Formats: sequence, C-alpha cells, structure tokens
Amino acid sequence: MNPDLDALKPYPFEKLAALKANVAPPARLSHIPLTIGEPQHPPYARALETLSVHRDEMARYPATAGIAELRQTIATWATQRFGLQGIGGLDPDHQVLPVNGTREAIFAFVQAALDRRRPARVAVPNPFYQIYEGATLLAGGTPLYLDCHAEQGFRPDFEAVPAETWRDVQLVFLCSPGNPTGAVTPLEDFTRLIELADEHDFIIASDECYSELYLDEATPPPGLLEACARLGRHDYRRCLVFHSLSKRSNLPGLRSGFVAGDASLITPFKRYRTYHGCAMSLPLQHASITAWRDEAHVKANRDAYREKFAAVTEILAPVMDFPTPEASFYLWPAVPGGDDEAFTRALFAEENVSVLPGSYMGRATAGDGSSSDSGINPGAGRIRLALVADAESTAEAARRLRRFTERWRAAMTDDEETPT
Repeated sequence: MNPDLDALKPYPFEKLAALKANVAPPARLSHIPLTIGEPQHPPYARALETLSVHRDEMARYPATAGIAELRQTIATWATQRFGLQGIGGLDPDHQVLPVNGTREAIFAFVQAALDRRRPARVAVPNPFYQIYEGATLLAGGTPLYLDCHAEQGFRPDFEAVPAETWRDVQLVFLCSPGNPTGAVTPLEDFTRLIELADEHDFIIASDECYSELYLDEATPPPGLLEACARLGRHDYRRCLVFHSLSKRSNLPGLRSGFVAGDASLITPFKRYRTYHGCAMSLPLQHASITAWRDEAHVKANRDAYREKFAAVTEILAPVMDFPTPEASFYLWPAVPGGDDEAFTRALFAEENVSVLPGSYMGRATAGDGSSSDSGINPGAGRIRLALVADAESTAEAARRLRRFTERWRAAMTDDEETPT
C-alpha cells in the first residue's frame, strides 16, 4: 500500500465518534445532530424530474469534458454571477470542466498539479476542510497551515508568510465562504493573492461551494474569477475555482459541480481525469443544467437559512460569542472555558445534541506554518454548528445548547469560587 496513507490524520467525524463512545444521552430527548454539513432542505425538484426524464441515457458512456450544453450553462451562470462579461466571460470549451462535486475534484486536482521533482508546499487555511490536507499528503506535498484567528476576521494573513516560504509553495487553497468559520474573502484579499501568485509562481484554488448561501441578499460573496475580471485578467492565469450544486440546490447526492478558470490548468487536469475515469453520467449532467439555470429555488434556500440564522443568533448570542454570520450554513462559537472536546462530550451526554469540536478541523502549528504538537491550534476552543436541519429542530437544538451553556458557565464560576 502507498506509505503516504499512514500520514493521513483521523477524519474529524471519526474522532467525534470516539469522543462520544460509551456516552448515553437522555432517552427523553431526541438526538439533534449539528455536525455534518449535509443540507436537509428539500432537493430541487425540477432537477430530479430532469434526472428521471433522461434516465435511459445511463446506457451511454459520458465524456470527461461533459456535454457542450452543460459547459455553456455553467459558463453563462458564472459569467452573470461574478461579473465576467467585461473580459469575455468564460470559454465553455477550454475554461470550464464539469466534475463530480468539489470534494472529488479538489482531491484529484492536487494529485495532478503538484510537481514532486521540487519542494511542494500547499498552503491551506487553518482550520480547514480536511480534503486539502489529505490530498496534499497523498500527492507527496507538505501542508503549509495559514492560521485564521478572530483578529484577522478568520481569514489567512498572507503578508505574514515570508518570501522564502512562498518560494516552495506550488498551490494555495482558499475557502470562501469559509468552512468552518463562514468568513468571506474580500476582493482585495483575492487581488493580493493573485499578485503573490504572479511573483512566486503558484496556483490559486478557490473552493467556493458555499458561495450561494449568504445572509445579505444585496451582497453576494465575491469570488476569485471576479477578482480576475477586476484586473482585466481574461485568461484567469494561475486561478481555478470550484463550485457545486450540493449546497446551492440541496443536491449533495447528485455529486455535481465544476472547475473553471485558467485553460492551461484545465487542459492537463482534463487529461488526468480521462485516465481517472470519473466522468459525470449523462442524466446527472442534464439535471445539473436544470439546476444551474434556475435562481428562484436558490433564493428560497437562502431565505430558509436566513430565518434559521436569525432564530439561532437570538437564542445563543446572550450566552456564546461567535462571529456575525456572513455566509455558509455554519456558526463558529467560542466555548466557555476553552475546552471544546469536554464541552462537546458533555453537551451530548446531557442534551443529546451533537456538535463538532473546532480543534478537530485545525492543526497546532509552529511559527513557520508547519504542524507542531506544542503549537497553538486556531480551531481549539470553538465548536462548529451546521444549521442544516429543519427550522424547528435547529431552534430546539439552540435552546438546548443555551440551557447547557448556562449550566456550564455556572459550574465554571462555582469551581473558581471553591477554595483550594
């Protein structure tokens, strides 16, 4: 077996299962999971109808590049959404590639992109989506963890990376809106990173799978290609974006997304995927066309999340500190006392609510961005709440969480006042 498999860390949900093992929550309370970012809103019905209409096309092999109609639909959507008209939009034949969701595409792209003949560092936000790290390790690369703290708006500080470190970086991952923090990368940060990519010759991979879940209807999150458009960068040089229908249209099981940007990166990646054998089936492609062409269901989806964020914020704000939600469907509250594992385990034991410890999504780092057991994990002391369930269940989970947090705080106060 590939020895690099031994470098993979336990997945966060594997660690969570171990943490909760042998804990018996109260049977009188139904279990409410706020752990996995799997949308529970109804999937877009018209896409499922299209899937059924084209089911007979399961008898045909699909091409890696996808059908022309899908590529054109994606190019049109992205051009309108991110204001790419001024630089000619996207070339559907050379700058767009349909993929089986962002997770698969991100993992595969790292395998195709890294040059093992020279140092291969991959910069990732910390805390982060675990695929960035796993894909890097299995491609023979070394993660460079860019810590995201509250004082930086939970965004990486690119200026803190020394020039000699950038020299060995081949790929930089962004996640905006961020998982787990919900932070949105502003256009000026995208622009600065593009400048650094030109200076140090690395690729920017922007994971934007949450881009259509935002709370202010008048202010959609910007994207990397939008920054390219502002710069007149019509070739999107060194830049790729990853998008998905999973969150936008509540279709995680469809496994449908796309990669778009620099044609000089798309072309070899398509060649890699041809050997990889991961073309999207034709019925799924037609269903994807239907979904990308409709915005009404996406706005309704945002409205539903907006209502849940408002309800949960009203319940939790008096007892927990968390950044003001901007986008995605996560909350990132700090845990009183700072022990996110103990808090998570006790919450499950007393209220039958499952959350994810923030430390499970981050790595303790040394000053140079490398992993260090003695360093500080920027995810520690927080929990991730995925507000994906129905409104009633989500609000009930928030009420239980508030009730538990109040007891937790009271117990901490009692401990502080107890003489030793």
